[in-house]
Amino acid sequence: MEVKKSHWIGIILGSAVALTSLLFMGSDLFFFLLGIGVVIAVLPFILVIMKESRVSNEKEEMFLEFARSLVESVKTGIPISRSIINVRSKSFGVLNPHIKKLANQISMGIPLSIALQTFSKDVNSRTISRSLTLIGQAEQAGGDIGRILEDVAGAVSTSDKIKKERKAAVSTLVVQGYIIFFVFIIIILVMQFKIIPIIEGISNIGGGIAGIGGIGGGGTAGGGGLNSQELSSSFLYLLLIQGLFSGLTIGKLAEGNIKAGVKHSFALVLASFLISTGANLFFGGAG
Repeated sequence: MEVKKSHWIGIILGSAVALTSLLFMGSDLFFFLLGIGVVIAVLPFILVIMKESRVSNEKEEMFLEFARSLVESVKTGIPISRSIINVRSKSFGVLNPHIKKLANQISMGIPLSIALQTFSKDVNSRTISRSLTLIGQAEQAGGDIGRILEDVAGAVSTSDKIKKERKAAVSTLVVQGYIIFFVFIIIILVMQFKIIPIIEGISNIGGGIAGIGGIGGGGTAGGGGLNSQELSSSFLYLLLIQGLFSGLTIGKLAEGNIKAGVKHSFALVLASFLISTGANLFFGGAG
């Protein structure tokens, strides 16, 4: 991924917020500001990944329209090279500049197979590249190009339909994944602010019974107890890791692509961070 100006702006602003958090070292506000700085620095990269995913899906949809237009033109007896030149004036969304470049190359006398290879590299889509390879080979072999184009359009249409059906079928699982994750957050918060303090109180009353008094740092067994700050950090790390991998899993289920899960991971990690640090500021300060 190319680092652009917007990325550097995010990195600089995020670094500034992270450095500001050093002024609050030792308090809950430190983790909150540090996390906000990380979010600001990472956000431009996440937005680029989301945009690339959206553009990739749009390319496949527009290529289907492009293939259908070629089928209609070729079936009337017009050669495929001339058909490409004729349809370049139509609107194909994000593919418009690539299709115009393809048509211009053909107009300049560049062989169709070479022009299609350039088109494939520019579009950078695995599905489209496979289709273009078939079209180029059919044109060189002198086969029924109209039939080949129709089959290619049908294959792309079927692939697109399967993706949409799978996405619709697993949409319920995606919602369940989010619900389960937020239930997990609630359980962690209840443990942190309700159950752990009760155990600490029991351990204090019991004079630090073995294995219990060390939880809050008030016991003497082993002298290695965790204090409340360390517990808060541990729970926060647990939520962040859970959010990261839950998001990747949701993306894989929904769209069949780990990269598509980055946006879900970012959303869950951000929610985990804000809820956890917010709860620490509110309940921790109240305690």
